[in-house]
Amino acid sequence: MARNVLGTTLQPCNMDPITGFTRSGSCETGPEDIGSHTVCAMMTEEFLAFSLSRGNDLSTPQPEYGFPGLAPGERWCLCASRWHEAAEAGYAPPVVLEASHERALEIVSLADLEYHALR
Repeated sequence: MARNVLGTTLQPCNMDPITGFTRSGSCETGPEDIGSHTVCAMMTEEFLAFSLSRGNDLSTPQPEYGFPGLAPGERWCLCASRWHEAAEAGYAPPVVLEASHERALEIVSLADLEYHALR
């Protein structure tokens, strides 16, 4: 059973649009997930612009990959390192702790995630 950063059962992040490395709606991970898509975050305009500036356009639909593009307010499983980079730059989107996989703690601290927890 997958666990979240709080040590309890991992909760779903988003089913519409469906997220996760495995496209299960949850921030599950495994050895093939090199990017560690483990932080469930609510998108903000500021974060989406930051991600675009770093070469990862999360706003533009890419139908060939089944990706609808994200809008502010939608939840998505982010790479823990990208979330950390955004936090360091002051653009961290709010985090859903119950839906963020415990493996995120290999890259970011629980204190940082809690500071940015969705309230």
